[in-house]
Amino acid sequence: MSKESREKRRWLTESAETNVEGATHVRLRLVYIDWTSAMKMGFLVGIVQAVILVVATAILHVIFVQTGIFSAANAIIGSVVGGSGFDVNTVLSLGQTLAFAAIIAILNLVVITVMGAVVAIIYNVIAKMTGGIRVGFSNK
Repeated sequence: MSKESREKRRWLTESAETNVEGATHVRLRLVYIDWTSAMKMGFLVGIVQAVILVVATAILHVIFVQTGIFSAANAIIGSVVGGSGFDVNTVLSLGQTLAFAAIIAILNLVVITVMGAVVAIIYNVIAKMTGGIRVGFSNK
């Protein structure tokens, strides 16, 4: 084990205790988050969010069509405008709705990925000032 590794381990480990049942309790401080790891995690969370958004949009669109909400919207818009030239189904077709949901999902994916890295960098700056978060672990 290198000197740097031993020093880092000594610095991170605050205390280790063994209680009567044999369980070891260790208290550590989280003092650094690698921004690339946080960005990767943000990317994975963004992909999950994008899939959920597109699937939920498709399900809601099918529910709206099957329950007749778009037909009711056509009737209301027709009575307000005074004509029957407007059709909600042409404006909010399944393809257009899913395309819009996909665009929003991709934008959210980019934002979530970048925010993962930004939050990690901000945490690292704050952890340098405050000493990090104290976390306790046990093997039982």
